[in-house]
Amino acid sequence: MQEQEQQSAAVAAAKSEYAHKSKIGGQALMEGIMMKGAFKGAMACRLPNGNIDLEVWDIPVTFKTDPKTGEQKPVRPWYVRTPFVRGCVNFVTSLIDGYRCLMKSAEKQMDEDLDAFCLWKKKEHIDRLPEPEAKERFAAWYTDYAAKQAEKKESKDDAAKAPPTPEQLEQNWDYFRKASEHYEVEEPTKFEAWLEEKLGDKVFEILMVIVMIISLVFCVGLFFYLPKLVVSWIQPLTESRVIRSCAEGIVKIALFVGYMALTGLMKSIRRTYEYHGAEHKTIACLEAALPLTFENVRKQRRFHPRCGTSFIFLVLFIGILAGCLIPYTVVWQRFACSMLMLPLVMGVSYELIRLAGRADNVFTRILSAPGLWLQRITTKEPDDAQIECAIAAITPCIPENIEDDQW
Repeated sequence: MQEQEQQSAAVAAAKSEYAHKSKIGGQALMEGIMMKGAFKGAMACRLPNGNIDLEVWDIPVTFKTDPKTGEQKPVRPWYVRTPFVRGCVNFVTSLIDGYRCLMKSAEKQMDEDLDAFCLWKKKEHIDRLPEPEAKERFAAWYTDYAAKQAEKKESKDDAAKAPPTPEQLEQNWDYFRKASEHYEVEEPTKFEAWLEEKLGDKVFEILMVIVMIISLVFCVGLFFYLPKLVVSWIQPLTESRVIRSCAEGIVKIALFVGYMALTGLMKSIRRTYEYHGAEHKTIACLEAALPLTFENVRKQRRFHPRCGTSFIFLVLFIGILAGCLIPYTVVWQRFACSMLMLPLVMGVSYELIRLAGRADNVFTRILSAPGLWLQRITTKEPDDAQIECAIAAITPCIPENIEDDQW
């Protein structure tokens, strides 16, 4: 009993000395997580073969010598420090960084050789065969496949043209068999095959840019234009600015919640929500000053007041107040005004989310409550493999001096 009390006291002392509200933020990716700290950014992705691929990069920071102490202190640009301005800047930079990492994570899930193996395995019904016969057929197929790939790439390396050795065949068999257990692939359509033939290696990058543009147009139309159009059809709701803005806001929030819930039914999106939960739990573990272990991370809540879901809800809510100031009744005019006011709305929302992230009082709890509730949809309980990715991503982002990570 006495030992337990001493351990509890030691944990409490550690928390009082080191526990803090961290500035590290993150984003769930395709089978991975991206984290950004004061000086480092990192993304950890689970590859099809089960390994974790970790990328770490430096975040540009200017240092200035403190004339009193002589210490080197980071100096942020004015647009990152100025209230209301920094909200828009951080949103845009986060959007760009997040999209870049999301595309990278999607690319890491693609394996041309593994695609070919999965299609061949499905066609030949390899899973139904005894292992010796399956391995024999694989050796014949892979030898022919490797020769065609070498010819396709016009390799001048004799080693690349040489048939695979028995050891290489054994290694590749083990890799492909393990990697294909949770790997899904569909045979490319004629259109996809034509695109790959015409555009080559750039096809994925071009398609992703097109998808991003279409997604942005879709989101703007769905969450900004459609609510105004729907409310304009209901005459009693258009007689007052306040009533009209509230009605538009309610439709926006309903669409947002419904969209999150419906997409969460998709297997790939649900796994992303699980990685989202792992991201939150790991940051919470760091803020609790506990070692980043599976046991400690599992115990944390998967909800966090600085979550992007909470930020979006605040944008929608503040947008209702801003909408009350718009005097126009024509749908396209109200839409244009809303888009012009969006930077200010995001700036105010960002300041509120910062406040919720660094302080814990009655006001911030009330402020965070709707966003935390919505996180029940956009975060799910992660498994240990997802927690492992989160720990791998956050570790390089923790600065040596803990004060550099405090609000």
